[in-house]
Amino acid sequence: MAFDLDIGYVSLAGSKEKNEDFCGAMLPLPGLEGMGAIAAVADGVSSGGCGQEAAQTTVISLLRDYYGTPETWDTTVALDRIVAAQNAWLCGINRRRHPAMGLCTLTVLVLRGQTYSVAHVGDSRCYLVRQGATTALTHDHVVDHPDLKHQLLRAVGAEERLVVDYLQGDLQVGDVFVLVTDGVHGELRESKLRTLVQGQGAQALSQTLADAALKAGSRDNVTALVVRVLGLSDASLQDEDRVAQVLPIPPRLKTGQGIDGLVVVDVVADNGVNLIYQVLDPDSGRRYALKTLHLQRAHDRQERAMLAHEAWLSKRMRDSRVAAHLVRLHDAPPKGVSPSAFYLLYDWHAGQTWQQMIDRQHRIDPEQAVALAGQCLKALGYLHRQGVIHRDVKPSNLHQGEDGVLRLLDLGVALSGREPSDMRALHAGTPSYVNPEQWGFRMSAGSSLAADDESAVQLPTAQSDLFALGVTLYQLLTHKLPYGEVLPYQVGRYYRDPTPPSRHNPQVPIWLDHVLQKAVARDQRCRFETAEEFLLALQRGASRPITAPPATPLLARDPSTVWKLSFGLSTLLNALLVYWLLFLPK
Repeated sequence: MAFDLDIGYVSLAGSKEKNEDFCGAMLPLPGLEGMGAIAAVADGVSSGGCGQEAAQTTVISLLRDYYGTPETWDTTVALDRIVAAQNAWLCGINRRRHPAMGLCTLTVLVLRGQTYSVAHVGDSRCYLVRQGATTALTHDHVVDHPDLKHQLLRAVGAEERLVVDYLQGDLQVGDVFVLVTDGVHGELRESKLRTLVQGQGAQALSQTLADAALKAGSRDNVTALVVRVLGLSDASLQDEDRVAQVLPIPPRLKTGQGIDGLVVVDVVADNGVNLIYQVLDPDSGRRYALKTLHLQRAHDRQERAMLAHEAWLSKRMRDSRVAAHLVRLHDAPPKGVSPSAFYLLYDWHAGQTWQQMIDRQHRIDPEQAVALAGQCLKALGYLHRQGVIHRDVKPSNLHQGEDGVLRLLDLGVALSGREPSDMRALHAGTPSYVNPEQWGFRMSAGSSLAADDESAVQLPTAQSDLFALGVTLYQLLTHKLPYGEVLPYQVGRYYRDPTPPSRHNPQVPIWLDHVLQKAVARDQRCRFETAEEFLLALQRGASRPITAPPATPLLARDPSTVWKLSFGLSTLLNALLVYWLLFLPK
């Protein structure tokens, strides 16, 4: 959901001949909603008549260039880069035309996700009016003396190195931001500002502020820009990360202990990094899954960032078609309680994972396996069309609910294009379900498998999820892994073709044999490219069976076979030669 904002502005010359103030605001174009909205005011400093030029170019370049910065940058980083570039340009211009100079103050407001960010230089101001209280978000950079209060200590274009003040905070519906130059705030007290805000739209309020400043005797240009927040957008990744870095990690909880009105029922999972609890809301009787970090990981910023990315991605998927096959994440605990610690709160669903089916030695029949796989492939297809790679498809992350819906669990290592760089470089996933290309194995032009080639290592793709699902189905039907179990910190072994599933489970039909052999083929060129292709093969079944991938020749499975045979033959010939020299008659 995009912002619902009411924006208005007025900029007047007042008693002066020339208006050297400048202001502007911009909303994101389609596709850039994640960048939020930006507004800015600047007050030009006259020296040779160049103040207007400085104010105008600074605001325009800021509004124009902000939406050209990468969306992955933090708002303050983007603003700092743009303001620094504009400052360097103005300084260069001022050096060439000295003594005429173009300087300006600058106050910028960015509303992004559910956070506001303010950047400030000089003596223009930004106020926040919230629930009847007015707060000044900026501090004037002027000489602390009554007679020199208009003498700036900082201005854009004054010095090569510019120090910018930054402030960030949470947004609320009903917030009103007022950006004004000194021609307005020099005449109006904060109490007067708070009184004028009540019951006026943004444009009417900005006009009222300008008129009130002129009526009070302002002798400067007057500029007022008002932004009223009528509706918030969805939380951005930066919002989630900021919360993740600030809130504490809860201590290890025991059964019966409470947190934010929820009571711990059981510890569901503990992998050394994350803890998952089943918790209960005593009032409603509703159960939730609470996921957080181990306390010893509390100071690991990257682990916090990864969990924040999971929260952002889960919320982003709530309005997509894949939402029905994911577990819903809640924004806050029940009754709107603000979280006292950093954790994620998911719905709890009764049922069992595929891993639990396997652990109970419950071998499901092929027809049921195909039905389950169909649901999973539809979910993966939706996910891939959103540009998301799950990266950890395995039996324990596939949950069959009592409501008959299959759900993908754990987006903790999923790739979205916005994940932290350390997470992208992480060799994530469960080793036994990782495709050969992620280990550095690749099929060469001669169909031989090259191993341990660092340059051949590939990042996970949609095919990686499909390979992992193929391994999972193979295991579900046979209780065996096609390439054997790979322990943590081991490298996968792909020196043989998988045994057809029907040899382990005679109930598996030949057409399903071929589908699974294609899904887990050693050569990625022989595998399914999309979830839709995989699903179509299962739906057609025996009516239009596919051909199994051809068996890999011995030399292709193990390129060192030639050297092994040569060595064996050489050893045999040398042994015969020694025998002939020592024992046969001369």
